[in-house]
Amino acid sequence: MSDQLKPIIEALVFASPEPLTIKTLFKLLEDEPQEDVEAALAAVQADYDRPGGLQLVKVAGGFQIVTRPELHEWVRRLFHERSTQKLTVQSLETLAVVAYRQPVTAPEVSEIRGVNTSGVLSTLIERRLIKVVGRKKVIGRPFLYATTQEFLIRFGLSDLKDLPNVEDMAEAFGLEIAESLTGTSTAEDEQLPVQELGDAPRPQDSVEGVAQANESTFDDKSSIH
Repeated sequence: MSDQLKPIIEALVFASPEPLTIKTLFKLLEDEPQEDVEAALAAVQADYDRPGGLQLVKVAGGFQIVTRPELHEWVRRLFHERSTQKLTVQSLETLAVVAYRQPVTAPEVSEIRGVNTSGVLSTLIERRLIKVVGRKKVIGRPFLYATTQEFLIRFGLSDLKDLPNVEDMAEAFGLEIAESLTGTSTAEDEQLPVQELGDAPRPQDSVEGVAQANESTFDDKSSIH
């Protein structure tokens, strides 16, 4: 393995504006054996496993260098002039419905929450946490919504399999919609491409990572680089 391969990979991950996938690394370093690239990446990971202000995490299917969660309060001071508005309870509930029931329509979200959510959906789209992925094949052909890569990044998830179970999520955020979210997802009914929607969520033992995400702002990049 080249002596320069490790610092090159570290620089690429740091400079990338989005999580850098192993596939992209292979492409950028096509002259290097793939096993050497993987070994160098593992070496970088080991370096960031030591105590420090930064960590290398796997998120949204790629790798990213971010500040450690326990230091977010200090980093946030650097952005004190920016908006620090967190997601409201209403926004979190709506986002949870989309995350666990995707793809889902606005009327379906409103039915689960018991209130009109069109305005909240617009806000989540503006924040790039959800997106339109198609139309439902019913009268009126309403838009179908699903979460985005930005959602995975902001909540520190590698993919949707890392979502905590509904009950733990609801308890962590103080939400009251867990029972409404335990029904069958509409993804199978719509037969949308699996690669577009991601896999179905699975239960997790802890929701600390997801819960901490809303402690950071959604308007700055204080957790990145």
